[in-house]
Amino acid sequence: MFEELKDLVLILGRIITIFPLLLAMTMYMGKRSIGELPIFDFLIIISLASVVGADIADPNVKHLPTAFAIICICLFQVLVSKLAISKRRFGKWITFEPTVIIRDGKILVKNLSSIRYSLDNILQLLREKDVFDINDVELGIIEASGELSVFKKASKQSVLIEDLHIQKKPGGMSYPVIIEGEIQKEVLKSINLHENTLLNKLSEKGITSYASIFLCTIDSNLNIHLSYDRTDYRYESIQH
Repeated sequence: MFEELKDLVLILGRIITIFPLLLAMTMYMGKRSIGELPIFDFLIIISLASVVGADIADPNVKHLPTAFAIICICLFQVLVSKLAISKRRFGKWITFEPTVIIRDGKILVKNLSSIRYSLDNILQLLREKDVFDINDVELGIIEASGELSVFKKASKQSVLIEDLHIQKKPGGMSYPVIIEGEIQKEVLKSINLHENTLLNKLSEKGITSYASIFLCTIDSNLNIHLSYDRTDYRYESIQH
């Protein structure tokens, strides 16, 4: 009886001490670890749950090595996250890529099969986006997080303020043609845009080198929007 009571007190003490550490490490890992949850972060969460669960449930598990394991796992996650941000190819390698599953109101069956989604899954995701007719969809993309992004056909899009002035908002869907100083040739090919056309558009804005461009997007009317990586924006913290 005394041994059982001793084990219960030990478990309570572990809960009280291990959860503040787990909270601190999760806060250190950042919003990315609890937000969209890429596949690597999902594995990290599972590992943390296993380590913490074993420590809490089994009094025979040594407490200090558990705390050390939690810290190491979290530091490993932070290191990999920084590499994924600084090395885009590495980031794409450790997670799923976005997959186009609807184009011009038609399901792309092979793409759907490749990500192991059923038609019922897609219809449910469409309903969650307030889309009840697949013919209304111009483009449907399953993101790396598993969520569905929908771009509706022009005739099915919501009325905007610009539309009230009987003038259609120019542009449409934008495509990332330069990312971190590199021209995305696959994107240019998919939208039938020649690289020289892009360079001429940049030249019209007085840009002779695209190495400093963090992001450049172009829409169907060949309007480009630029974001530079040298600008240091400061954001105010949002208080609870």
